Amino acid sequence: MDQNKLIDLHAHLDHPAFKDDQDEVIARAKEAGVSIILISGVNPKSNRAVLDLCSKYPDILKASLGIYPIDALQREIETGEYPLKSEPFDIDEEIAFIEKQRKHIHAVGECGLDYHWIKDKKEAQKKLFAKIIALCERIDKPLIVHSRKAEDDCIAMLKSSKLRKVNFHCFTGNKKLVKQIAEQGWYFSVPANIVRSQQFQELVKEVPLSHLFCETDSPYLSPFKEKRNEPAFIMEGYKKIAELKRMELAEVAHNIYMNWQRVFT
Repeated sequence: MDQNKLIDLHAHLDHPAFKDDQDEVIARAKEAGVSIILISGVNPKSNRAVLDLCSKYPDILKASLGIYPIDALQREIETGEYPLKSEPFDIDEEIAFIEKQRKHIHAVGECGLDYHWIKDKKEAQKKLFAKIIALCERIDKPLIVHSRKAEDDCIAMLKSSKLRKVNFHCFTGNKKLVKQIAEQGWYFSVPANIVRSQQFQELVKEVPLSHLFCETDSPYLSPFKEKRNEPAFIMEGYKKIAELKRMELAEVAHNIYMNWQRVFT
């Protein structure tokens, strides 16, 4: 197997969980055969941290800049799930910043809708997501979609857009929605905790390999219980997909690498 074709399509290496050992985390990823880690921003501070990291490790890190559903991010900050400093910002200014970085990024995201925490501000979320979709149409970049408890609205909005390069990160909608997304020719990135998740295993069975990616969502969703996730663990996702698809690991790695070439380059 070509040991330099593994791709982690979604990670948060700017997260405070990595502040003490970023160099070691990157080194372990390379040792594990990871050639590309797409790291996603979620707000202005995070987006700039992502760009800084990508300039520090240009041989392996690629940037995706985004605006996470604002009220959902605020709730995650408050609960300590994503321990960023909460700072108000101008949405249109940040969208303009992302547009100016178009030559330095491979995607836009993590963006989308999240009704898990906040159920009374759906229209404001949809207004922001519409602006993000329009941005992707203007700069012709793939979109990394967050759709927690809001899958129907995300799909409906994307169907009415011109976007074709769309990836649903960590999708937990039902089989009917999985089928709708696949029929649109969009993509899914499946986290490494597929080794423990029946739902993600069923998704992989339903979707052709030509529309699948692996991700870690580091430091979240580890394949190993009670252990911080990191990009080196992406191999666990690849192995499980190979098992479920009854394919050789090298063949799975090659196909997902070709998906990257087709969608993100």
